[in-house]
Parts: sequence; C-alpha cells; structure tokens
Amino acid sequence: MEPDRIEFFRQLLQERLQEILGEADKTRSDMTGSDSAPPFPDPTDRASLETDRNFTLRIRDRERKLITKIREALERIEAGTYGHCELCGGEIAEKRLIARPVTTMCIACKSSQEALERARGQ
Repeated sequence: MEPDRIEFFRQLLQERLQEILGEADKTRSDMTGSDSAPPFPDPTDRASLETDRNFTLRIRDRERKLITKIREALERIEAGTYGHCELCGGEIAEKRLIARPVTTMCIACKSSQEALERARGQ
C-alpha cells in the first residue's frame, strides 16, 4: 500500500480512537455527576434510568474492545503489516479497510471463516 494511503488509515484510526476515548470520558463524567442527584420518587423513572445506564455501559464495553483493535491496527501500521491478510498474506482491498479499518483478513478469508463458523453452529 502506498505511503499516503497508510497515512490516511493512520489518521482515520487515530481520530476514531480519540472519539471513543472522548465518549468514554463523557460517560464517566455523566455517571459520576448524576450519583449526587436525589433519588427518583417514581420507581418507573428509576428503572428507566438504570436501563439507560446499562445500555450505555454495554456500548462502552463494545467500544473498549474496539479500542484494543484500533491500537493493534496502529501497531500493524508501524510494523508495516497493515493491509495484509493475517491468513493468506494477500492485500486487503482498500474498500474493505475503509469499511472496517481494524480488519485483519481479506474478504475471501473472512467469508471462509464465517462459513466454517455457521457450519459448526457457532
């Protein structure tokens, strides 16, 4: 892959990482700041708040996993292996990298892997 395209993906990954970290900080501030709020007199309101918090925490947990993948992708850029399939060693199509910049497999290998998982019932 050409150096300018590598730089494009580095910037894309770094921006996404900063965005996720910013959202995590905002969530932490919102949750710690609202603990001092008086309890809701209506149990339904309290249940709604707890449901919203649990949903937010599930999203942040998924983003935490994405942070790891983003950092690994940035490491692959530094190592010079970004954009190469970890299974077959071939180049990953740029369209696939734009759609999922953290991917480690080309579409053919990923499709094969998913077909095997479906066959096994996973």
